[in-house]
Amino acid sequence: MTNSKAVTKEDLTNPIELQIEDENLDFETARLIADKKAMEMASEPMLLGWYNADISRYSPNVECCSENKPGWVVYAEERGGDITIDINKEQYVFIYCDLAR
Repeated sequence: MTNSKAVTKEDLTNPIELQIEDENLDFETARLIADKKAMEMASEPMLLGWYNADISRYSPNVECCSENKPGWVVYAEERGGDITIDINKEQYVFIYCDLAR
C-alpha cells in the first residue's frame, strides 16, 4: 500500500539505528540485517510491521488508529512490537515483538 505519511524518527519508539554503507542495499538485504539484529535482542522475534521508503510501501496495510503516527506503526506497537530496527535513517524500518515474552 502506498503510504500517505512517510515514517519519521519521531514516529518510532526507541529505534535501534543502523547505518549500512551499501549503495545497492535493497529491501530483502535490509530485512536480513534487521532479522539478524532482532535475533540478538529477542529469543523468538516476530516481524509485525515494516516500511520501505524507496517505494513508499508498508505493511500491514492499515490506515487507522492514530493521526500522529502511521497506522502500521501503531498496529505493530499495540501488538507488542517493542524492537524497532531503523536502517539508514528511515529508509527501511522493521518492528518486531518477542514471542517468548
